[in-house]
Amino acid sequence: MKLYRTFVTVVACCLVLSAMAITAVGADKKSDQKKGEKKMTVAEGRTIGIEYTLTLDDKQVVDTNVGGQPLTYVQGSQQIIPGLEKALEGLAVGDTKKVTIQPDQAYGQVIKEAIIEVDKEQMPEELWKVGAQVQAQGNDGRVLRGKVTELKENTAVVDFNHPLAGKTLHFDVKVLSIQ
Repeated sequence: MKLYRTFVTVVACCLVLSAMAITAVGADKKSDQKKGEKKMTVAEGRTIGIEYTLTLDDKQVVDTNVGGQPLTYVQGSQQIIPGLEKALEGLAVGDTKKVTIQPDQAYGQVIKEAIIEVDKEQMPEELWKVGAQVQAQGNDGRVLRGKVTELKENTAVVDFNHPLAGKTLHFDVKVLSIQ
């Protein structure tokens, strides 16, 4: 009887050790599969989440979402400026990149015709100050946003260019998610 119990104990131990070995081999195979898998990368049609800090040539921080909600967009859908979209192509989650984008791949050059003088009489008096944000309707019916940049005796100079037009942009970007 004692020999039988010893035999059963040895067989039980062998079964446990075999099960552990099979589990370890399976885990190694899964690990190898993960190593062999291609990482999902930023590509057209994928929804991307990024963290970024935007600065200008003078190192002034213009915008950042670090510590906040990620900026989410669909790659290839022109939801972000072309230069940044192109620079992010092929990156994977966790990748970081410093990107410098020239005006022609961002908000364009300053358009002189978008800077106009407006009679103060055509504007509410509370907008008669430098820095005031104004809205106007374009010839095509779109709402245009501008900024008073100068006041003269009877007119206000209003710039309807994007505030970052003509500027070189510097992004520090981290890819947070890809779906």
